[in-house]
Parts: sequence; structure tokens; C-alpha cells
Amino acid sequence: MKTRRLGKSGFDVSEVGLGCWQLGGDFGPVADDRARDILQAAADSGIDFWDTADVYGAGQSERRIGSFTAHSAANPIIASKVGRDAALYPDGYTKDKVRKNIEASAERLGVDCIDLVQLHCVPPDVLKAGDLLGWMEDFQDQGLIRAFGASVETIDEALFAAQHPSLSSLQIIFNLFRQDAITDLFPQALANDVGIIVRLPLASGVLSGRMTHGQQFAATDHRQYNRNGEMFSQGETFSGIPYHKALQLVEEMRPWVPEGMSMAQMAMRWILDQPAVSTLIAGASRPSQAHENAETSDLPPLSPELHQKLADFYRQKVEREIVVKV
Repeated sequence: MKTRRLGKSGFDVSEVGLGCWQLGGDFGPVADDRARDILQAAADSGIDFWDTADVYGAGQSERRIGSFTAHSAANPIIASKVGRDAALYPDGYTKDKVRKNIEASAERLGVDCIDLVQLHCVPPDVLKAGDLLGWMEDFQDQGLIRAFGASVETIDEALFAAQHPSLSSLQIIFNLFRQDAITDLFPQALANDVGIIVRLPLASGVLSGRMTHGQQFAATDHRQYNRNGEMFSQGETFSGIPYHKALQLVEEMRPWVPEGMSMAQMAMRWILDQPAVSTLIAGASRPSQAHENAETSDLPPLSPELHQKLADFYRQKVEREIVVKV
């Protein structure tokens, strides 16, 4: 597993990380033993950057991570998030409430100081007011967190947050169905030493190439209950592209998958070929997926010709299908 530096945090992290949204049950139910097996597979594969949030399963994801690390030799860098809890979102933010939420996350994770805490898609006007970023800087100085970043919905929000002198990272949606950050954000992130954490690298799994028309999702799976943006931004589900159209686009790309790669690995290798990216956080619903995701680090870069083909495909066919552009 290759590592990359996560911006000004100074952390060296596995370039393939583990997204732990699944461990909270928002991609369908996950039993405790399955969750443990996924975390063990990640650790065994050299994945040492795990990303979670206080609202994933109302703390369940954090508790599972804390329980696992307390009883194993794994010592991952753990990133959590704050800002979407009902006590805060959308207009209840106070410094004391935010601190208490972070302290609750630390307790669930079984640590005194969280490696990285990210503002979690807070309203743009709240982010740009600057108070939250200032509070995070104070929490860092106080030893509650080692570093802080922001998980954002839009390129505009990312460009704003990247200007903060102490911000270590930005977490964004970036994948073959969402390519605009290459020109709009990445040069600024590199200039400001801000690490890029890529979430939804497989666009809620559709870029794995394994999904089918008529596929059924559990009622607790956001790919069912948020397909049209009913609960949060539609951009977080299939990257804002209608499911049936996303499947069609995947089929058009399938013949381009290089020999020796899966569709999912091509999609993740494309992300890792971007120099501004520090890590991608791929979720896993079973241990074998964590192993396959990790193997992407050992695969060769995609050819310049394939990169150009994928860029042209995005501009000519994908971009116009995005319902929610961020």
C-alpha cells in the first residue's frame, strides 16, 4: 500500500482509505461480525486511513471502530466529522455544542484526541461566516483534535475553505461522474497544501460495474430513500445522476477497462492518478471488497490516451446528465 501526505496535517495515509458510512447501516444493514471482518480486512490490506462521522448510524460507525481498535493491533488514522447532528444542523451551531459533539465522538472512538475532524457539509452561509473554522482551530490548540478539515458539497465551498491557513484537508465528491475539481479546485489545494480526500469514488457503488437495472436496495439504504434527494443532497447518491442513466453510462465505459483491472479498480485508479489527491475513501460491504479496493494501489497508472477518453466522455455524455451539479 502506497502512502501520501494529507496536506499540512503531516499525516502519511494510505492512498486507498476506508469509508465507514456503510458501518452505520446507511447502505443497508451490516451485522456486528461483518463490520469487524471489514475493518480487519482493511487493516490486513494496509488501509490505515478510516473515515467516519458522528451521524453514521447515530454513532454506530464510530462505536464499531472504537470497539475494533480497542481489541486489535490496528492503529489507523481516524477521521470523523461534525456538523450534521440534529442538535446543530442547520442553524443551532454554538462552540459549546460543537465541542460536546466532538467529545462524544472521541468517547465512542475510545480516544482522547481525534486525528482529524471535518466540518460535515454544513450550510454554506455557516461555513463562510468563519466561526466554525475558528472554533476548530481552537479545538486543535486545546488538544481535542490533531487536525481539521471540511467535507463540502460544492466546488465553491471547497475553494473558500481552502483559504483557511490551518485547514489540513478537504473532502469532496470526485469520480468519473464528477470531474470538475481537476481544473477548478486541485491547483488551489496544491498551492495551499490542503490534502484532498475523495468520497464516493464509485458514485455510491454504481461505478463498480456490478449493479443492474431493477436492483433492489434496503429501505435503510440511501440509494433507496435518497434517490431523488429526499433526505439530503441528491449529489450524494449516484453523484446526482439518475440510476438508470448511470447504469447506461457505465456500460459505455466498460470496454475501456484495462486488462487485469476491474471496473471499480479502473475508476479508483483514475482518481489516484490525480496528484492533488491524498486518499480516496472507498466503502466496503464485505471483506473481499476492502481487499480489492486496496489492490488498486499496486496497479499501474492509466494511459494518457485512456485519461483523455474518460475526460472527453465526461464532457460529452456525463456532465449533462447530472441533476444536482456541485
